[in-house]
Amino acid sequence: MWWGESSWKSERSLLAYDLIMGAPDNVFELGRSRQAARGVMDFALADQLRDQIAELGWEILDIPGGFEFRAKSRFPIFAYMTDMRHSFTDTKFPVICALIVDGFIADAAISVQRIKAISDAAVVILVSGTHDLSTLLELLDNRTFIIQVSQGVGWGEAANALLKYSPAPYIVIMDPSTHLTADAITPVLEKLNTGDWSAVGWKGGLINLEDEWRTVDDHGNGEVDVLFSYFLALNVEHALGAGGFNARAVYYRNADIEFSLRLRQTHGRLLQMDLPLIQERHHGYYDVNPEFREAQSKKTYDRILERFRGKDEILVTRR
Repeated sequence: MWWGESSWKSERSLLAYDLIMGAPDNVFELGRSRQAARGVMDFALADQLRDQIAELGWEILDIPGGFEFRAKSRFPIFAYMTDMRHSFTDTKFPVICALIVDGFIADAAISVQRIKAISDAAVVILVSGTHDLSTLLELLDNRTFIIQVSQGVGWGEAANALLKYSPAPYIVIMDPSTHLTADAITPVLEKLNTGDWSAVGWKGGLINLEDEWRTVDDHGNGEVDVLFSYFLALNVEHALGAGGFNARAVYYRNADIEFSLRLRQTHGRLLQMDLPLIQERHHGYYDVNPEFREAQSKKTYDRILERFRGKDEILVTRR
C-alpha cells in the first residue's frame, strides 16, 4: 500500500491507489500527517504517528517519494537475531518456557499445547527460518508468543537472546520433542526459588574423568556437572552472569554441556531430578544432516576440551 507525490494519472499511481485502499482511512491520514512531519524534520512527532499506526495494526515503510503500508504481523519478525532490541512483551511472568524451533512445527505445537494445558507458564517460540506457522498461530494469546528470525539463527545465539530478553526471572529451555505428561514446571520452580540451584533439569550427568572428559555419564538424580537442554530450567541472572551460551554453537548438541561447565565455573549448582516428561522422536538429532550434526557437535566438544579439561575443581564432588 503506497502513497507518493507523483500524479495519479500514471499507471503506477493508479495501481498504488488500488493497493492503498486496503488501509483504513484513519491509518492513511496518519500516514500523510507523518510524511508532513518528516517534511519539516519534526521526527519526534513522526515517531509518535508511526507508533499510533502500529497500534492500529499497520506498519508504515518509507519509500522514495512517499510511504507504503503493510499489515502488521501478529508476532515480531527479524531478518537476523541481532535486529532484536527489546523484550517481546512488557508483561512480566514468574517463568517462561522457551522452544527454539527450526522445522518440525507439529512437534512444537504439541509441546506448547501440553504446557498450556498443564501449566500457567508463559511460552515463547523462537522460530529459525521461514516455515508454515499456521498451527502455532492458533496458540497465540496473552501468554504465548512467537519470534521469527527469517534468515535463520544458530542455537547458542537464539538461547542467549531468550535469556537476555526474558520477561521472567526463570526460563525453561525445552526441545520441541519434549512433552509434559503432568506439571513439570512447579517442581523445578520450587528448587530454583530456594536460591541453592542455578539450573534444574530432567537429564544430565557427570563428566567421565577416566576417559579424560570425552563423555558424560548419567549417575541419576542429584547434583551434576552438566544438564541437557531437553528440559533445562535456569535462573536467568545466574545464566547471564556465567556468560550465557557460546554464540558460536550453531547446533544444540554439546552446547548445553559447554554452558553447564561455564555455569559450574562461576559456582553455579546444577540439579538433575525426575520429572513428568516424555520425549517423542528427537528430530533435531535423528532427522538432520548427519555430516552437519557430527561436524558441529565436534566443534563444540573440541572447545569444551580446550577450555575445561583438567579443571576438575569445577566438577561436583560425588562421582
